[in-house]
Amino acid sequence: MANHKSAKKRIRQTEKKRERNRYYRTRMKNIIKAVRVAAESGEKEKAIEAFKIANRELHHFVSKGFLKKQTASRKVSRLHKLINSIDEE
Repeated sequence: MANHKSAKKRIRQTEKKRERNRYYRTRMKNIIKAVRVAAESGEKEKAIEAFKIANRELHHFVSKGFLKKQTASRKVSRLHKLINSIDEE
């Protein structure tokens, strides 16, 4: 266990950041899953609505420093590609 005041503070900060990242990670998985489920069921309108939310949230995560810009863009691009493939089926 930490003995120095600065080490104790670092432990508190790390724990706070871990909890925050866990929330973002879970939220990201759920919003991506919502788009995929809507797309797989063939409901294009529902998928588009879920995609709008996903797009906004993923770019919000970029501003919070949780995701890199390219990572968010890649995820959004893949979801958009998935939605566009609904018509082809």
